[in-house]
Amino acid sequence: MSEGVKAAGEPALLVEDLWVEYPARRGVVKAVRGVSFELRRGETLALIGESGSGKTTLGLALVRLLPKAARIKQGRIMYYRNGSSQDVLALNAEELRRFRWQECAMVFQGAQNALNPVLRIEAQFLDTARAHGMANANAVRERTIELLKMVQLDPQRVMHSFPHELSGGMRQRVLIALGLLLQPQVIILDEPTTALDILTQRSVIEVLRRLRTQLDFSLIFISHDLSLAAELADRVATVYAGAIVEIGSVYDIFERPRHPYTLALTRSVPTVTGEMHPLASIPGSPPDLINPPLGCAFHPRCPYATDQCRSQEPRLERVGDDQLAACWHWQEVKP
Repeated sequence: MSEGVKAAGEPALLVEDLWVEYPARRGVVKAVRGVSFELRRGETLALIGESGSGKTTLGLALVRLLPKAARIKQGRIMYYRNGSSQDVLALNAEELRRFRWQECAMVFQGAQNALNPVLRIEAQFLDTARAHGMANANAVRERTIELLKMVQLDPQRVMHSFPHELSGGMRQRVLIALGLLLQPQVIILDEPTTALDILTQRSVIEVLRRLRTQLDFSLIFISHDLSLAAELADRVATVYAGAIVEIGSVYDIFERPRHPYTLALTRSVPTVTGEMHPLASIPGSPPDLINPPLGCAFHPRCPYATDQCRSQEPRLERVGDDQLAACWHWQEVKP
């Protein structure tokens, strides 16, 4: 696990009461429901949860890359740099274009689909740089070589290759290097190791850890792989039914979870060190986000559920020094 929690200071990103909805034939999909969190400067925050919990929608909302049908109903996304702040939701088209790669970059799931299949890697770096005002091709080439070396790739081979000529792990590292081209302060990684073998996953995680130390950026790591989150993150937020139900240091979340869903997640994956424990699947299925359950969205699957849970939705409350949980019975939750 990563060492502890960064000291609280000026945040890199502050999200307040964010709601994202999608229209559907049966009604409105409430994909993100009242999410609030702070990304601290220089830290890694992991968003974990089952598929369909709203993690990717939340990541896309942070850079305003949601599908046209989506609507940000309410909330604020504040970005901080050099003592100043700006509301991402208030940026015009030109300001947003600059923000997306110069201040906050997103590395998408599925590198094969994210890269242009008919352009060589060097051309894709050059196109990105030119779109943001970097006209000096030699400077861009030098920066590209530097970044490819940082992610442990051979620049001479990779720069002149098409995406299909590279392995999955190589393409993923190219995307990470491309995301770092304009030295953004915030990087969002959406399932960066999906479909990679375990050795390649390890290589990507080591690259990310080393780059964060070298370049001092803040990282949002979206994943359903708890072992990777435990390895890379400083803090972890558990996402369920479009809401953050628990957030805290990586140690607290994995060693002292205070929400039944977080506890159930940790019990559903095998441990490779320490005392072995039987695996237990989470009963039931994630809720319908068009008609979520009344009260706590997790109560149909929760062994601690009471009538209060079925009628009243809990809010995040402090349950430790740097840990918040949205559960009426958090004191009863025992690892």
